[in-house]
Amino acid sequence: MRILGIIPARFASTRFPGKPLALIGRKTMIQRVYEQASKAGSLVGVIVATDDERICSAVKAFGGRVVMTDPNHPSGTDRCAEALASFEIDADAVINIQGDEPFISPHQIDLVAEVLKEGQFSIATLVKAIREEHELFNPNVPKVVYDLDGSALYFSRQAIPHLRGIPESRWLETHRFFKHIGIYGYTAEVLPQLTMLNQGILERAESLEQLRWLEHGYRIGTRITDFETVSVDVPADIERAEAVLNGH
Repeated sequence: MRILGIIPARFASTRFPGKPLALIGRKTMIQRVYEQASKAGSLVGVIVATDDERICSAVKAFGGRVVMTDPNHPSGTDRCAEALASFEIDADAVINIQGDEPFISPHQIDLVAEVLKEGQFSIATLVKAIREEHELFNPNVPKVVYDLDGSALYFSRQAIPHLRGIPESRWLETHRFFKHIGIYGYTAEVLPQLTMLNQGILERAESLEQLRWLEHGYRIGTRITDFETVSVDVPADIERAEAVLNGH
């Protein structure tokens, strides 16, 4: 299976405009993401899909491959679909790699690729065990439950499942909860189909795009990862990324 890695990268951001070009050490964040993704052995190539000439120029400057896409795409999924259709690489599947995780593990990308290669699922993603209470009850950390085959049953901003009759302070010692890691793989056949789906009531309720796919009957395969990602959401997160870069 030929799998292409695509990094959607928008310049506009409510909380951090120009985030892909923020410097971490002596490299931009988009360069660090690109270099990490390029280490994944499962990918036949990596491209950046952007809507901004500044990002396009920056990627070309470090020797990366980049394609310009419509600035009006509502999600990274839509941007990936356009990039796949317009780029010269013939791919059987795409992995959507978050452009704000400068230290993404190549192994995580390969895990998503493994799910796709097994052929049971046309959409794949990762989950990680929750070990801290502040994550379990943080609505900004999506949670997920899955069936015995690893197929996602539901994603929620609430802690799921609810442990009836057990104090919340004991939930983590009683049950194993999982959070969702925001990396997706799609087959080339299914990706354009996802962009045509109407938003459903579940996605509107939780503001989680993946619920649209579940609501329309698509199955999402999951795989467990132990690697903790470092996301840059606001300018203050750059300091944390610098600390990781320096080994702290």
